[in-house]
Amino acid sequence: MKRILREPLLHFLLIGTVIFAAYGFVSKRGSNQPGKIVISAGQVAAMAEGFARTWRRPPTSAEIEGLIKDRVQEEVYCREAMALGLDKDDTIIRRRLRQKIEFVTDDIAALAEPTDEELSAYLKAHADTFGVQRQFTFSQVYLNPERHGENLARDSEQLLAQLRQASDKANVSELGDSFLLEHKFQSLPASEIAKQFGEKFAAKLGELSPGQWHGPVESGYGVHLVWINERTEGRLPALAEVRDAVRREWANARRLESNEKFYQELLKRYTVIIERAESLTAKTVAAIK
Repeated sequence: MKRILREPLLHFLLIGTVIFAAYGFVSKRGSNQPGKIVISAGQVAAMAEGFARTWRRPPTSAEIEGLIKDRVQEEVYCREAMALGLDKDDTIIRRRLRQKIEFVTDDIAALAEPTDEELSAYLKAHADTFGVQRQFTFSQVYLNPERHGENLARDSEQLLAQLRQASDKANVSELGDSFLLEHKFQSLPASEIAKQFGEKFAAKLGELSPGQWHGPVESGYGVHLVWINERTEGRLPALAEVRDAVRREWANARRLESNEKFYQELLKRYTVIIERAESLTAKTVAAIK
């Protein structure tokens, strides 16, 4: 049964059936009773429930009558506006109608419930989204190329020798030049390192061995001397660790797929003709003038 519910073709058939049945029902009522407005007991109950949720109390008899009167007035205005064609070419109305169709497809697509096999396959296919990135815990000492000029290589070499002698006991906050970023970073993902220091710096960190000072390592700011405390390799988490996130993304992907398939089936009923303007730029310029 679950496999059947997951089929996009079934989604299309269900959506089509609902839409065309509703259209037929409305058309039938409109043709047989063109001037009749019926406010059903269910609609009255829904209005009373909505009032109670808003005001935290049930409506009085007078308030119920006011709700009914407002609903009748709304129905009259809507029918008259449509009879006058006021709903035509209205961007807001068209957008709302599109949303209501999409809501129907969303509701039916939500009936599908994924199996563990499907979620595992989706997880593997989207490793970039759910994967745990490579992380680095490191310290850095910065040297400003503008300040050191031609002596940058010499100063870097001398400072590197000093740092290696001190090993991990070096007070990095007192060495090197002033820098707008921190001197020490804890479990920083590779993508965040690339964002702060640049891709070249992040890639170089992946080549350095922990427990030793290295350098100079170039970044978008200048050069750095780097100590790697720890490097944790990236991995693809088990489904149990990220099940909720995978389930959410899988459902969204299925919803988009179902909407697109439904739209493509509807599109087959139409011949689309797009008349291109000969010179859109010229018309735009003329309109501005």
